[in-house]
Amino acid sequence: MPQSTACRSLSPYLAVKGAREAIEFYKKAFGAIELFALVDPSDGRIGHAELQFGDSMVMLSDEYPDFGAVSPDTLGGSPVKLHISVADVDAMFAEALKLGCTEVRPVKDQFFGDRTGTLVDPFGYTWSLATTVREVSPEEMQALWAKEMNG
Repeated sequence: MPQSTACRSLSPYLAVKGAREAIEFYKKAFGAIELFALVDPSDGRIGHAELQFGDSMVMLSDEYPDFGAVSPDTLGGSPVKLHISVADVDAMFAEALKLGCTEVRPVKDQFFGDRTGTLVDPFGYTWSLATTVREVSPEEMQALWAKEMNG
């Protein structure tokens, strides 16, 4: 696959039903920048697209079952979860909900130092949006988690 200069060592690759719609949704909901999209000349599907999310990239395509590229809709869900660090989690979360995401966990301050919320997009992928509100060491995280779990 073609790779832009924005490609990191590890970048998610999503298969979706309706890649063009997903690209537009991710641009509006999460501020993604479309780097490019290759259109399958045989049928008009998106064969490969690259989106910039902050300093990271997500690649995606329409479904291609013959290559094993099937969407969460076809599979009945996805175990893959995506995490985005953003400047204002509350604003982005609210906008994503307005655009059609479904809330899984509301935005709230977490013991590990982030303010986070989780939602599912209209294409079946789960996204965790987060803004770091304070730095927490791994040792402090462990202690705070244990305290939270023990009430």
